[in-house]
Amino acid sequence: MRPELPTDTWQATRDTLHLWTQIVGKVRMTLTPPVNHWWHVTLYLSARGLSTGPIPIPAGVLDIEFDFVAHELVIRTSGGGRRAVPFVGQSVATFYAATLEALGELGVAVAIHAAPNEVEIAVPFAEDTEHCTYVPDHAHAFWQQLIDADRQLRRFRSDFSGKVSPVHYFWGAMDLAVTRFSGREAPEHPGGAPNCPDRVMLEGYSHELSSAGFWPGGGAEGAYYSYTYPAPEGFADAPVPAGAFYSDEFGEFLLPYETVRRSADPDALVQEFLQATYRAAAELAAWPVHAQVEAS
Repeated sequence: MRPELPTDTWQATRDTLHLWTQIVGKVRMTLTPPVNHWWHVTLYLSARGLSTGPIPIPAGVLDIEFDFVAHELVIRTSGGGRRAVPFVGQSVATFYAATLEALGELGVAVAIHAAPNEVEIAVPFAEDTEHCTYVPDHAHAFWQQLIDADRQLRRFRSDFSGKVSPVHYFWGAMDLAVTRFSGREAPEHPGGAPNCPDRVMLEGYSHELSSAGFWPGGGAEGAYYSYTYPAPEGFADAPVPAGAFYSDEFGEFLLPYETVRRSADPDALVQEFLQATYRAAAELAAWPVHAQVEAS
């Protein structure tokens, strides 16, 4: 069942959770060998919430999971170590301190760039006592949205035979995404994301792509999105299913989650949206044939 979660009802929890995931994502980024397009920094959907997956450490493997069932951050090592940080009652500052303390107790030494990225005002984590709201029901409902989106994006991903990313959660923008590539290099990206080095965008958009995903914005209850870089002429005018539209503000197609939730066939609507926007990107930009093949 798709949850009803109006974005304006959970903004305080959303903003706090956004910053918490940045802290954990930066731990993964620091300890994990680099992968093209920053794929080594992401989180992944799990049976309890969002997880880093395995992170290599000298003593074996570390993983960190946002548990939206028990509502705690669970930190584990392959040596049997385990620590948990409860969500309720934590500010960004206390969560940051507790997470680093728990890692230290498990023998994991890590120093991260301790301020957020891709936000307009980047208050250092250790100083942020303003963001301190966590409503368990809101976080759980968001996770249920991500479960729905992960299933949809994995189905969409399976059709493509070219280079394609995993379905993963980018903590910079708080979105679950999957990206297809044509195989050709792209023009240099101009950068410009707030409090984010331009080199991040240069690497992320080094090759021609079509990206789709879900994030808690763009609609009253969040939205599926789809964009291409570089955008070919005519892309914004491509036909899409009823309820979807091109947003000049965001420079991408949007399909509001509330439209999906109320649809007679939500799965078919999402897949139609994902396929239509991808086809527009690939056909208008004349992607190589090998990057347009779909599985039967």
